[in-house]
Amino acid sequence: MNFVKHPAQIMTKRIVAHNLTVNYPAVVGLPNPWVEQKINYHIYALVHKLIVDTGYFQYPSTTVDGWYEIKTNERGILSLTIAVYHYPYRAAHGTTVVKGLTFNIETGKSYDLKDLFKPDSDYVKVISENVAAQIKRRDIPLLGDFPGIAPDQDYYIADKSLVIFFQLYEITPYVYGIPFFPISVYDLQDIIREGSPLDLMAINY
Repeated sequence: MNFVKHPAQIMTKRIVAHNLTVNYPAVVGLPNPWVEQKINYHIYALVHKLIVDTGYFQYPSTTVDGWYEIKTNERGILSLTIAVYHYPYRAAHGTTVVKGLTFNIETGKSYDLKDLFKPDSDYVKVISENVAAQIKRRDIPLLGDFPGIAPDQDYYIADKSLVIFFQLYEITPYVYGIPFFPISVYDLQDIIREGSPLDLMAINY
């Protein structure tokens, strides 16, 4: 099997309006235009939702800034994060929301967390135990007892790690920021779905 695949070409696009500047990625130059369109539509739909959720269209005095980071762009897999910060007029502080997207750039498939694991695996339990151990080891302050991850928990893939993360106030105080929990693909190898992005990252060549 040939795992040497060219990375996707990424172009930065920008939405600019009064008090609003959001940079977001678009994939260009893919061999299949339909796949390219599918991925870009998915990205733009998320960006638009994040802007709507800030309340900007109801309250244009809200300041909104957005950016993105490419986390993985190899082996036919593109994993990225999109972040939007908004600061309502006269608010005590602003709020940042970060969301992850992971695609197969040959098919255009977008992967939810459950898609990375075997159907009969208790991936929620396995990942929750790993995150709980990291919370204890790293002495991370919590707002209450750790409830475990959600089945559709936010994540991205970076090299040979699955990175689970939580939004502001989800499990930690605001001052801690957004907590990230990297988990080696090798710690999850028994439950990874064959052919999934994590499976491709785990193969050495």
